[in-house]
Amino acid sequence: MFLRLASEYRGFVKDLVMNLQALAIVLENLGYLASCYTCGDQLHSASFMVSLGDDHLIRFLVSDYGITWTEMRDDRELMKLEGAEAIQQLHELANLAKFKLTPKHSALTVS
Repeated sequence: MFLRLASEYRGFVKDLVMNLQALAIVLENLGYLASCYTCGDQLHSASFMVSLGDDHLIRFLVSDYGITWTEMRDDRELMKLEGAEAIQQLHELANLAKFKLTPKHSALTVS
């Protein structure tokens, strides 16, 4: 059972990494500074970052070890979430792309 769960989690991480790569491209096309870095082509982990302007930075890390959302402003950590809560905040960020909001007309609502 545990080997199956580990395999499913690796598959989940791979799917999440692919979605982060796509989100970075979409956000860049909307005018945000965004990037998604992975190590190698296995998609076991990723570091996703986006600047929302005014020294407001989001960092989302995903790997076999866990999932973390960190929000910073003026080089100070405002919020750090893990697991499902981190993914929920990622959904809010994805809404920027979904509704095609541009940086000057949008602000991420932190819930």
